[in-house]
Amino acid sequence: MNDHSSRNVLIPPHGGYQKLQSYQMSEIVYDATVAFCNRFINIRSRTHDQMVQAARSGKQNIAEGSMASGTSKKTELKLVGVARASLEELLLDYKDFLRQRGLALWDKGHQKATKVRNLCYQKNRSYLTYKTYIEQLPPEVAANTMICLIHQTNYLLDKQLRALEKSFLEEGGFTERLYHVRSKARRDKR
Repeated sequence: MNDHSSRNVLIPPHGGYQKLQSYQMSEIVYDATVAFCNRFINIRSRTHDQMVQAARSGKQNIAEGSMASGTSKKTELKLVGVARASLEELLLDYKDFLRQRGLALWDKGHQKATKVRNLCYQKNRSYLTYKTYIEQLPPEVAANTMICLIHQTNYLLDKQLRALEKSFLEEGGFTERLYHVRSKARRDKR
């Protein structure tokens, strides 16, 4: 929206969240969290429900923000921020899981962490890319895999938030577009 002709568009193209890397990764985090919790957390516990809901909130808020972006950049920023906060909450749950069971938290340079992090470069990655780590390996590996995935997703969300902020500052939001389109229509009538 940097050229003047785009200022005449009241509701620009929006949505397309399925193509966002942050959304794709958040979907993997959600699917993996459901599998992890079903495997390691009592299904009747509040923790199970809260972890699944935090993962769901991360995914759903990215989608909702993307759909709202056509008429409210402010809402998009807010919802992407909520997604980021939900995934941070989930990250803490996985760290708590490890700590409370006396399991090791891998540092960034850990050999296994590097291997898991590199999986994000596979083409057409999905939950299936990580399924073995979550569904078949010991709890320490599964939880640390989730921590790696959440860190990667949060990195993408942080980048997305900075880009949204920059775009909002440079281009404004719906109210400003509405003003410009209305002003142009009045000028064209004269």
